[in-house]
Amino acid sequence: MAEDRVSAEVMVSEIHSRISAAFGAFDHESNKTVDVREIGTVIRSLGCFPTEAELHDIIAEVEEDRIGYIHFDRFLPVMTKVLLERRFRPIPEDLLLQAFEVLDQQKKGYLEPEELTKFMTQEGEPFTQQEMEEMLSAAVDPEKNVIYYKDFISMMTFDTDA
Repeated sequence: MAEDRVSAEVMVSEIHSRISAAFGAFDHESNKTVDVREIGTVIRSLGCFPTEAELHDIIAEVEEDRIGYIHFDRFLPVMTKVLLERRFRPIPEDLLLQAFEVLDQQKKGYLEPEELTKFMTQEGEPFTQQEMEEMLSAAVDPEKNVIYYKDFISMMTFDTDA
């Protein structure tokens, strides 16, 4: 049983490292806080894709006094629990690929930024302008100014069993 405890401690330690790295990428002031408007991006970068309602529930749980910032010390335990419970699991890579292929009617292997913006801001749970800008900054190939969606999917997904 000591092995199980050590294994669980290693898993929690690895999860804490992932959360810390994701949070740190948005901690622009290096003061262990992130703007509440960026917390959805932090959560999605950890492979969790909550609905807007679920995201608001997480924010309500971790935001202190509605000050507009999330402190790492409040975020860490909540996000650790989310990851350990495997809540808000990502869509499997093959389904993401199918979705992009439906959008790519000419079978080019890429989408124009304008095409993706149209789909992501007008259908389902629409992305905000800021969310689109953040996604496009990660998705668009800087040389060709298109989204090679197979590369983008690889970047968005990771082995959730790790």
